[in-house]
Amino acid sequence: MTISFSLEQLRGMIGVRVEYEGVACKVIEVLEDPPAIVLQCIDASCIQLNQHGDPTRRVPQTYTVPVLNENQKEWHTAFLSLDLI
Repeated sequence: MTISFSLEQLRGMIGVRVEYEGVACKVIEVLEDPPAIVLQCIDASCIQLNQHGDPTRRVPQTYTVPVLNENQKEWHTAFLSLDLI
């Protein structure tokens, strides 16, 4: 069984709001190799550290979700678990 999709189809998801692990997010980027989507939390943020390890500012939390599993032949369970908002 071969999964057929294009990066253009994934790029069409940019801006789509999804729920990932119970957190409201939106798709902000598509990575090519291996294929993955980057999610940015809508409501949650984290503290970003500078190069010295000092906390400097709050930034939105991001997640990278793989599209395919390790053998690159099936959908990754994390990708399948995304729910549209």
